[in-house]
Amino acid sequence: MEKIKIHRNIAKLKSIDMFYFDTKNEGPAILCLHGRWGRAETWFDFIEHYGKQYRIIAPDQRGHGLSSKPIAEYTTEEMAGDIIELLNFLKIDSVILVGHSMGGAVAGYLAAVYPEYVKAVAILDNSAAGPAEPSKLPLDKSQLSDPLTKDWPLPFATLNEAMNFIKQAADSNLEYQYFMNSLVETVEGYQMMFSPKAMAIGIAHKEDWFHLLPNIKCLVLLIRSKSHEAIPDEEFIKMQSLIQDCIAHEMSNPDHNVHLGNTEEFYKYFDEFLKRI
Repeated sequence: MEKIKIHRNIAKLKSIDMFYFDTKNEGPAILCLHGRWGRAETWFDFIEHYGKQYRIIAPDQRGHGLSSKPIAEYTTEEMAGDIIELLNFLKIDSVILVGHSMGGAVAGYLAAVYPEYVKAVAILDNSAAGPAEPSKLPLDKSQLSDPLTKDWPLPFATLNEAMNFIKQAADSNLEYQYFMNSLVETVEGYQMMFSPKAMAIGIAHKEDWFHLLPNIKCLVLLIRSKSHEAIPDEEFIKMQSLIQDCIAHEMSNPDHNVHLGNTEEFYKYFDEFLKRI
């Protein structure tokens, strides 16, 4: 089977340098947005599966991977702005968007606010609900800490220490691999490629975005995991009721990485979505 060639590049945008994968082939473009603490690497199987028929682009979003990690707002609006800049940099007029978790919120924002750029959007295991009470951000954002990794013994002294700790911290093998994709060796030891400060700021800025859903006029694929942890029933039903043209599915696998937990099932749903576009 012929391997899909993945080109690795840096886009020099106005406020950040954005690393991205790009198959650079002919065909409609699909742009894939990873979740918080993630990387473009999470889309490797997706690229292999669809890379012959579609041009697949997958960036490391700001604060993650090989992209810049400025002290910034890390709001959905700001991160969506990066993607518009990337599309303009690549001279791509419109794309099919796929966003997982945090990336799903960015994808939803793009579809609602920049409809001319979005042919269709897939929102994977991300609810439009925000926190019960909006976070009160301190004036000095350096006071914030990433709730997930604040107690991790970073940097890890050895690769074995890193692997063993992350394996214990992860809820599944897929989650373990998700974090291992961001592990990097430095002079000080093994660090994570995402910025914990950026993660903390992004989490603090999380907001309800149900009000954006009626503004999405393109086709929407909404998928949640069997666990319902990311999208409880009430929120799943509410999202569907507010979206004009929605295909909704629940995976048979409980893993939050719905595009990886059962790839055969996921690609069946995604193929159905592509046929409707």
